[in-house]
Amino acid sequence: MTGMPPLLFPVPQPVVPVVGDDAVFPVHRIYCIGRNYAAHAREMGSDPTREPPFFFQKPADAVQVVMPGTVADHPYPTLTSNYHYEVELVAAIGVGGRDIPADRALDHVLGYAVGLDMTRRDLQRAMGDIKKPWEIGKAFDRSAPIGPLHRVGLVGHPAGGAITLAVNGEVKQSTTLDQMIWSVAEQIANLSRAFALLPGDLIYTGTPENVGPVVPGDVITAHVDGLPDLSLHITDRA
Repeated sequence: MTGMPPLLFPVPQPVVPVVGDDAVFPVHRIYCIGRNYAAHAREMGSDPTREPPFFFQKPADAVQVVMPGTVADHPYPTLTSNYHYEVELVAAIGVGGRDIPADRALDHVLGYAVGLDMTRRDLQRAMGDIKKPWEIGKAFDRSAPIGPLHRVGLVGHPAGGAITLAVNGEVKQSTTLDQMIWSVAEQIANLSRAFALLPGDLIYTGTPENVGPVVPGDVITAHVDGLPDLSLHITDRA
């Protein structure tokens, strides 16, 4: 027998469109950093001056692509009654590597997008209270909405612009990207010590303070300066 054996069944490849390209970005892994803005770290009960960076993962097929100029339906997930938004800048890895130095880390970034780290907060907190893994609060279907990727050549490396989120037109989260505790380059350097980063990896780079709940009927608008807004309409449970 030669070649790869046939698959028992097809498994879809999650992808994200790239602005100006016919080709799409195949998603390999989704990494998320926790508590990466000082005020958010404090509201979650952490000390941002002492805590080293920590990361968790979502499955690749958690992405929900939301195109600019649209308001995508996003079903309220099962098992939760406290569903939270978290707006984030997303960095897409185009060149992999291990032990990447921070001063070369941005060379590995293909581009950026606006993303949301949607969270079943009650489940996350309940598992944390009993010192059990809290993936059930973070790593579920459609928990990683994302807009299209914009190559570095188009948008540069966003470093100081505004990052905001509004619910039904009322601003809830608002700060600037330079308020990150760990920069995008430092996140890549830290991650590459623990994992071999590969093309196709997405890094959700942290959320500002004032995370909070949404309910069916709400409309979320996520914004990062230099990138198109991402808008979701929360619908009833699927």
